[in-house]
Amino acid sequence: MGATASCKKTPGSGHPEHDDPAYRRCQELKMERWIQMHYQIKQREQALAIAQHRELFYWLGGFYLSAIYGCASYYQRAKRLSVLAPLLPLTFVMGYYTDWAYGSKLHRIQAEANMIMEHEQELLHWPGGLPSVASIDEARMENEMEKKMHPHHM
Repeated sequence: MGATASCKKTPGSGHPEHDDPAYRRCQELKMERWIQMHYQIKQREQALAIAQHRELFYWLGGFYLSAIYGCASYYQRAKRLSVLAPLLPLTFVMGYYTDWAYGSKLHRIQAEANMIMEHEQELLHWPGGLPSVASIDEARMENEMEKKMHPHHM
């Protein structure tokens, strides 16, 4: 028995009364659950992305240490500073991934996103505006027609 079990219906019509406070509360509860579910999904996706960056950091760290060892060994024999040149870009890459995996990069990205949402709303508009029910139905019908015309392509 979910949130819909308490929604009343108009006698004889089978449709809920939209002015009924119980129906409105039921709809609000559904929306709150939907929002909470999507929020938790986004949290899990973000945790997964952070974990992926940490895993990449470990691999890059191993490569970086191997590169340091190799360049240092070769530098001892060659005594040329140019032998250490490959370490410079690798140091920047390691710094970036260290900041992403364990630093405050994610917090800075979130702060910048909040700043954009507050002060640069015009950047957030979708090309062509929000999809309408009509445009969604039109695309769905086109897709169905395509399936009927070319069943072997799907």
